[in-house]
Amino acid sequence: MDEKKHTLTYEGLKRFEEELENLKVVKRQEVAQKIKEARAQGDLSENAEYDAAKDEQRDIEARIEELEKILKNVEVIDEDEVDLESISIGCKVKIKDMELKEELTYKIVGSTEANSLKGKISNESPVGKALLGRKKGETVSVETPGGVIKYKVMGIEKAVQAK
Repeated sequence: MDEKKHTLTYEGLKRFEEELENLKVVKRQEVAQKIKEARAQGDLSENAEYDAAKDEQRDIEARIEELEKILKNVEVIDEDEVDLESISIGCKVKIKDMELKEELTYKIVGSTEANSLKGKISNESPVGKALLGRKKGETVSVETPGGVIKYKVMGIEKAVQAK
């Protein structure tokens, strides 16, 4: 069974690599020190600090494993080469909610990197999926639990941050 490819922008790739490095180098040592200090207190059977440190260690190791799995099977989108004729992963898109008459700006990213609070929507989300391949001026309909929402594509631009 093929593992799912994780589509990331360079920004997302860098963020995941930095998080992995921090977990391996800094957090592992911090939690090892906490475990060592808790062991020094004696009886481990009723030692809350020891239990908390072991839980934290388990969480860190699980996240390290998850990040390594993502980074092992990654496809990086070069945002400098994004085609601005139609919407694709790695571009920033301005859309207008036709009912509420409000403009929204989103960056289209892979599902691994999505964070709606930061304006990053997944290419696999209902809105992201509906927008892919669309051009400026087109209207798309998105099926949501609350009904169909219509958006008009107002603009497509590069999402690359100034370096």
